[in-house]
Amino acid sequence: MRQQTGNNMILIMLCLCCAVLFLFYTRTAHFGRLYYPYHYRTTIESYALRNKVDPLLVAAVIRVESKFRPDAVSHKGALGLMQIMPATAEWIAGRIGVTGFTPDMLLDPEVNIRFGTWYLSSLHDEFGGNLAVVIAAYNGGRGHVSRWLEEGTWNGSYQERNRIPFTETRLFLHRVWTTYWRYRQLYQPPGHAHMTQGMVRFCCYLCLSQHSKIFCFPAARQGIFIGGTNKS
Repeated sequence: MRQQTGNNMILIMLCLCCAVLFLFYTRTAHFGRLYYPYHYRTTIESYALRNKVDPLLVAAVIRVESKFRPDAVSHKGALGLMQIMPATAEWIAGRIGVTGFTPDMLLDPEVNIRFGTWYLSSLHDEFGGNLAVVIAAYNGGRGHVSRWLEEGTWNGSYQERNRIPFTETRLFLHRVWTTYWRYRQLYQPPGHAHMTQGMVRFCCYLCLSQHSKIFCFPAARQGIFIGGTNKS
């Protein structure tokens, strides 16, 4: 009886050790980068720089929208890495001077990233750099979001996201927002490696409370936005 009890205690201790080791491993940057990959990095950073968008925001959108699958197609017909609707892509093509556009072009990673990054930049300009609004508009549509803001349905803050009428858009905002901060934890330059997620959020809170544009720390030197004004 005592031997069986001793064996059970050893088994429990082994399980606890395995659990501790698993938790330690999953919190490391190596594991994090496996779960939050940064595929197409060169292409993302090239078009992000061109459009003055934080490349890590682009990566977060791709992670949420398609998990980096270039052939992803939604039930609504959105295509590619950044899940762009063909009608939206046709409008974008006209704005950036791409001729002969066809929807299947969105399955090309470079075309998709080029169009999606430009679209994020245009939403930033339209909504005054408010990061929460930009993300919501990317999913819910600029027309719907504009109406919610004008009618006071939603005040444009992440904290009040539960007031967004579309469930899908509420969830999308939350997922991209949290994924974005995780990407910043994992891939920010070495000079900022000491910045924890809490410190980044606190700095952003201070900037937002002053109704000012936010710039990510390394990207600010190149004029790349990560956020914007907050009306709350």
